[in-house]
Amino acid sequence: MAEPLLVERAGDIATVVLNRPDKLNALTKPMWRMLGESVAALAADDAVRCIVLRGAGGKAFSPGNDISEFATERSNPAQARDYGKLMHAALAALRDCRTPTVAAIEGICVGGGMEIAALCDLRICGRSSRFGAPIKNLGLVMAYPEIGALIDLVGRTVALEILLEGRVFGAEEAKEKGLVTRIVDDAAVLDEANAAARRIADGAPLVARWHKKFAKRLADPRGLSHAELDEAYACFGTEDFRIGYRAFLAKQKPEFKGK
Repeated sequence: MAEPLLVERAGDIATVVLNRPDKLNALTKPMWRMLGESVAALAADDAVRCIVLRGAGGKAFSPGNDISEFATERSNPAQARDYGKLMHAALAALRDCRTPTVAAIEGICVGGGMEIAALCDLRICGRSSRFGAPIKNLGLVMAYPEIGALIDLVGRTVALEILLEGRVFGAEEAKEKGLVTRIVDDAAVLDEANAAARRIADGAPLVARWHKKFAKRLADPRGLSHAELDEAYACFGTEDFRIGYRAFLAKQKPEFKGK
């Protein structure tokens, strides 16, 4: 039996693949555990400069959690709590990932699949992609860690519209709502996601991590400390800064070292 989640490496770019194409990559309890562990491991690897997340098979990113598991894994509050711990640990790993992430969204991206994509830094989808969170039809609530991430991305009003109506909607509406970054032809999703990952990986990796850190910090209403403000100038002491400006003056492509 094939592994339900794969990690592929191509130099400084890693791809995490939700690998249940026969089930449209519906998420299971083991998949959530593997997702959290894989993202955390890749984020700790300085050699990885970008992570792409996608679904296998070309028909779906993921329709969310596998409903067939509910009778055995989420049939009561205690089981659901244990399941939720794994699920929320995986989402936290994505939220806290210092490495830039790109979601390559083909086809259906609903429920838990949409939650995974929403936590990626860039979200590139095909024109026929579909989005939503119709969990009201299952009698389910989106827990605090999940709804918080959705509100952070699209705002309270849009998040409540998605949850209260439970509609499944198309790519153009998803872009209007801020759920996706870019829409391309269906056949071009993986190519565009990989091209975006290449552009990210070609940049200075320390700068990418700083930008992610600063953007996350600015969501906190507390005032910035002097030490935090000074951190914006730390880049001037890096080897990559010297590589970057010298390459610019020489009209050459910089080869950053992450130092």
